[in-house]
Amino acid sequence: GPHLWIKRDDCTGMAFGGNKERKTEFVIADALSKKADVLITTGGVQSNHVRATAAAARRLGLKAVLVLYGTKPKTYDGNLLLDHLLGADIRFISEKQASLGKTHPMEEVAKELIEKGHTPYIIPGGASYPVGALSYVNAMIELLNQAHDRDLKISYIVHAAGSGGTQAGLVLAKKALKSKIAISGVCVEPNGDWLVKRTVEIANGTARLLDIEVTVEPSDVTLIEEYAGEYETLTSEISDAIKLVAQTEGTLLDPVYTGKAMAGLIDMIKRNCFKKDDNVVFIHTGGTPALFPYRKELM
Repeated sequence: GPHLWIKRDDCTGMAFGGNKERKTEFVIADALSKKADVLITTGGVQSNHVRATAAAARRLGLKAVLVLYGTKPKTYDGNLLLDHLLGADIRFISEKQASLGKTHPMEEVAKELIEKGHTPYIIPGGASYPVGALSYVNAMIELLNQAHDRDLKISYIVHAAGSGGTQAGLVLAKKALKSKIAISGVCVEPNGDWLVKRTVEIANGTARLLDIEVTVEPSDVTLIEEYAGEYETLTSEISDAIKLVAQTEGTLLDPVYTGKAMAGLIDMIKRNCFKKDDNVVFIHTGGTPALFPYRKELM
């Protein structure tokens, strides 16, 4: 197979790191510029994004309100335990409750906080919007500089693709810098057509923020959907990939994102999708706290 490298974005700072923690660099800078004192965001019960937001908020003296989709569990584990330890205001809401209201639950929370004299800042789920995607324009520049320092010519970048923000930043930077690196996002759930459209929208919104004359087209976004399966279902292939990387590199992947992307990469290598002298960089986007709720399946 090819030469394999890992970009360790699971080591980016606070609370187990990850791509969501990297995104807070620009997201919370924007919140602070607007004099916000409370961050409001949303996600699933085991959301990496809400955990990263809570950690960054506390680091910078802000409060965090987390609107989580799902039922409050009897015991807290994984990311939810970390949310609790970080002192976030955790609120649970069902998908049905959210659909009944005329406004998003986060907007209702914001209204409540404004009435109490606070200045809230709403962060879309996954921080997958142009401000958040700025971080992965920055990450691409960082990666290229690191490769240059090591005299490494990168052929491919492979990463988990969930809500579009990470790939939007990478693809925009690639196009702006006229890089020849092939970037592939391994979908963590079906509906790649929606994700392509969303990634393009985020990328072009980010280009406008940066005031650069670059337009990302659907043809610029490569998504691999064949490994998607059910969003939070741990398959034997994902479990095997997690154990293989742990036992050969001492590096831990998660069951929902990086484990699935690595399982896809392993299969692509088996199918000879790469040349022997290719350098493939796998971006480890974090999410390792999600290992613990899957302890039974992994055992």
